[in-house]
Amino acid sequence: MIHFYHVTKKFDRYSTALHDVTFHIEKGEFIFLTGASGAGKSTLLKLILRQMEPSEGQIVVNGRNLNAMKRSQLPLFRRDIGMVFQDFKLIERMTVFENLSFILTVLNVSPKEHKKKAYGVLRAVNLQHKLNAYPLQLSGGEQQRVAIARALINDPLILVGDEPTGNLDPDLSAEILQIFADANLRGSTVVLATHDRELIRNSGRRVMTLDHGRIIDEKVAVPERPASRDTLFGFASS
Repeated sequence: MIHFYHVTKKFDRYSTALHDVTFHIEKGEFIFLTGASGAGKSTLLKLILRQMEPSEGQIVVNGRNLNAMKRSQLPLFRRDIGMVFQDFKLIERMTVFENLSFILTVLNVSPKEHKKKAYGVLRAVNLQHKLNAYPLQLSGGEQQRVAIARALINDPLILVGDEPTGNLDPDLSAEILQIFADANLRGSTVVLATHDRELIRNSGRRVMTLDHGRIIDEKVAVPERPASRDTLFGFASS
């Protein structure tokens, strides 16, 4: 599904964000990407989205060679990817429904389907009752769930999160991670970047650790205790 072959990304002769990175993520996997700030996590995610191009190496996503992709092909390519950011990126002057409907318009979904699809993804994040609210009327956790709903609205093959729980307390972070896990169960391949090792410690998922642009460790985070039946991450979502 996602393949990096000896990928290096240099911004200038003095700044290299990624050094000779090679890895493979199979369809349906849930991968954590971790490391300190500046380790290269965001750069790696931007390369997956083809928001930037590698200086060296090859990247293949969903069977597409990103090195050979023309700019005109990017909108169609990105329709299969959902992206969630730490800072939400909601449009404050639009209601929750309008934020979601705007994305559907870009995706050429017929107007009569807008409310049905918007309500469906909001129900998945337990915010269907906030359809007509504005972002500033929502808590930080609710805004993040709306951002996730926006990423899920096109049933993405790949769901990418860049520190999506960075501004949230531990209980809300657990809830957000559970939403990502549910999306993974429905078939999305998930790549989630976080510097919070406590969140992934008992996850049972594959974890790739970056340091100064290199993958220095890759392993499965084995739970220290059996996972409960109401969570896939081994800790209570409360």
